[in-house]
Amino acid sequence: MPGTTHPTTDELLAAAARRLAPVTGLLTELGERFGGAGHELALVGGPVRDALLGRDSVDLDLTTDARPEETERLLRGWGDALWDVGRAFGTIGARKDGWQVEITTYRKDAYDRTSRKPEVTYGDRLEDDLVRRDFTVNAMALRLPDLTFVDPHDGLGDLARGLLRTPGTPAESFGDDPLRMMRAARFVSQLGLTLDPAVEAALRERAGSLEMISAERIRDELVKLMLTPDPRPGLEVLTDTGLADVMLPELSGMRLTVDEHNRHKDVYEHSLTVLAQAIDLELPSRPSPAAGDESSPSESSASETSEQPGSAAPADGGPVIRPDLVLRLAALLHDIGKPATRRFEPDGGVSFHHHELVGARMATKRLKALRFDKDTTKAVSRLIELHLRFHGYGDGEWTDSAVRRYVTDAGPLLSRLHLLTRADCTTRNVRKAARLRRSYDSLEQRIERLQEQEELAAVRPELDGNEIAEVLGIRPGPVLGRAYKHLLAVRLDEGMIGREEAAMRLKEWWATQPESGPSD
Repeated sequence: MPGTTHPTTDELLAAAARRLAPVTGLLTELGERFGGAGHELALVGGPVRDALLGRDSVDLDLTTDARPEETERLLRGWGDALWDVGRAFGTIGARKDGWQVEITTYRKDAYDRTSRKPEVTYGDRLEDDLVRRDFTVNAMALRLPDLTFVDPHDGLGDLARGLLRTPGTPAESFGDDPLRMMRAARFVSQLGLTLDPAVEAALRERAGSLEMISAERIRDELVKLMLTPDPRPGLEVLTDTGLADVMLPELSGMRLTVDEHNRHKDVYEHSLTVLAQAIDLELPSRPSPAAGDESSPSESSASETSEQPGSAAPADGGPVIRPDLVLRLAALLHDIGKPATRRFEPDGGVSFHHHELVGARMATKRLKALRFDKDTTKAVSRLIELHLRFHGYGDGEWTDSAVRRYVTDAGPLLSRLHLLTRADCTTRNVRKAARLRRSYDSLEQRIERLQEQEELAAVRPELDGNEIAEVLGIRPGPVLGRAYKHLLAVRLDEGMIGREEAAMRLKEWWATQPESGPSD
């Protein structure tokens, strides 16, 4: 990115030596084991790149000229555990002393440009394996056991320059696998790189080919981008190149919609700012997960059926820990209903009435199309639906009943709603921003006070279902459900009134119902 200072090649190599020091002995031992059997072995791809950048890698990816059955033989007895789920694509995995290694036979993939399904053909040369990889920064290797650095496409120089290039022509690379175009956007955010002009041009020219990629693979790549420390640069690549038009058109649709304040910023810009501010509000209690590297065909295929990376069911209302996918998706999409609801008022203003409801429905539709799990879809849509609720609070005019309903409607999403609402304040008016912060501070303090008084997080009627049935002399069924809801409304409106008073209110309500009378 412009203005970013990148380390020199010497500094990168020094960083790699430090980062790989704890695992050098294991790599040397493994290299000697393969070398003694007459085979090559090299650390390759993401782990090499991350070591150069001084970053930790969760796994150690290696490549070899040995065929899978020979790799398995060499690993058996060496590793503490062994698995071969990627055997069909030449990958055998093992665990040793707490480290996980995956070793893949050199490949020369031939792609069907219509289906993007690879035909796996084993290769015999490391250089042939490297040229098939997505970007030069992922096409570096360390030959084992002597740790000889192999960099036929100047990936090290590109890291030093902060540049994202492809080993061959971008058109050929993206033609092999169009998902690599989304990976380019992610690496801009994850690694702080700038697109090579030829890569950017190819993204624009070939954006439409992303349509041939399954929704599951697109979703997984979007999740990886959203979980980077700063998703904004990558999201801008998606919109600038037209990729978003294919996989997330609602993002592009916000770009030319002026916000209600008419401050010469569009809703797109506002949404990216809200996303950044929401991320700043997350608690940094654990590091962001490594966003993965060049997936093998086995991993790409598995992603269509495996659990979604980064997916999250609604939390219990506790602290929002970084990185939180639900909060980030809600922040990015909270205003996607504005383009569809924009109205120009007679006084020259712009309104977006009910955009939160329209946006919630749009988010549900888009997340379902991308095959997000039900919990994530429901949580994101609910946050979008509720994100304007606070603006009716004013200077504290809400009654305790309104505060209870706010908490009850948010349910386990309350902590995320707090952060989304605060992040949604992007006004340049310092006085107005301070007033909004004070108002939300006041609301959170009232919520905390009411929770202490009433255990609001688990608010229920003062009579349970069995007690309601006994008071009214009815059996379980729809009528009992309505009676329960009535007592819940009383509880929300008036707080704790006592069990005797609750029973009396229940009887009064029952007397007005057509079903009142002897139970059948």
